[in-house]
Amino acid sequence: MARIELTGIQKRWGNVWGVRDVNIDIADQELIVFLGPSGCGKTTTMRMIAGLEDPTEGQVIMDGEVMNDIDARDRDVAMVFQGYALYPNMTIYENIRFPLRMRSVPRSEQDRLVREAADMVELGDLLDRKPSALSGGQRQRAALARAIVRQPQMFLMDEPLSNLDAKLRQAMRVQIKHLQRQLKITTVYVTHDQIEAMTLADRIVIMEGGLIQQIGTPDQIYSDPANTFVAGFIGAPPMNLIEGQVKDNRFQSAGVTLPDLPISWDGPVTLGVRPEDCRVAADGGHLIGQVYGVEPTGDMTYLTLKAGDRLIEVKADRDYRSDLDVTCHVTFDPQRLYFFDPKTGQRIR
Repeated sequence: MARIELTGIQKRWGNVWGVRDVNIDIADQELIVFLGPSGCGKTTTMRMIAGLEDPTEGQVIMDGEVMNDIDARDRDVAMVFQGYALYPNMTIYENIRFPLRMRSVPRSEQDRLVREAADMVELGDLLDRKPSALSGGQRQRAALARAIVRQPQMFLMDEPLSNLDAKLRQAMRVQIKHLQRQLKITTVYVTHDQIEAMTLADRIVIMEGGLIQQIGTPDQIYSDPANTFVAGFIGAPPMNLIEGQVKDNRFQSAGVTLPDLPISWDGPVTLGVRPEDCRVAADGGHLIGQVYGVEPTGDMTYLTLKAGDRLIEVKADRDYRSDLDVTCHVTFDPQRLYFFDPKTGQRIR
């Protein structure tokens, strides 16, 4: 399979930067996810791995070989796109077989390989149909089978599930992860959906503004965010980021008071606390706010409090109910508090 190294990768168009100083070592058989908002550089980075874009600076290395001057067709990668990119005039069988024809695989092998790939994605009974006769999830599985049949060194997947509804996305996530583990193929996956990243990845690369903000396992990214961008991007709802002041080892902000802080700091600071690390209390607590919204979801209740001019999200028990505009007390888990420098956004440890 393939180990991928990106060393000093940069991409710019004139004065416009797409990617800056990207350095990543992707292990053989690893599933790594590039995560970030639109325009952050994640797809551009993947296209440079594929050979569809040339780096302005730096090197793309696969298994020790510099690939900068190697054409995309010679890099032995298979891509799965947001659009299914199936040929509408061909049956699913012929769509899956197409890469084998292009690579001059012996015809005696083609049928076996097509049917093996189709069975892996549970399309064995639909091979005689045209793409228009399939659902969105079935079309995406056909696109996966077309990538699988090539038996490449690497999969590159660019937001392949974004056209599917929530239920299909969940099912396809399970299937993609299972297939990647079964085939043991190095996979680079690009998405703006944090749920996809957290559930699929061995490691996540979070990008913003063309820069890598943090690389780590899903647990590391969630539990140990490097800065306010990562903290505010990961989580549903995301981490509450509360600006305040520290004086005499005490944090103070509108409606929020925290004594005995675990950091040595004086002056402005940003406090981070996740909604699931908040608990509604009968009285006292670290936060006193007014109930702004109550959203029961079945397994929990999302509670929005207003403290000063700030809205703070809390995950309450499934049975919690409240009228609006009443006072609510909340305690924070002292072991799960985060502090950030408000000037740089970097974590204070």
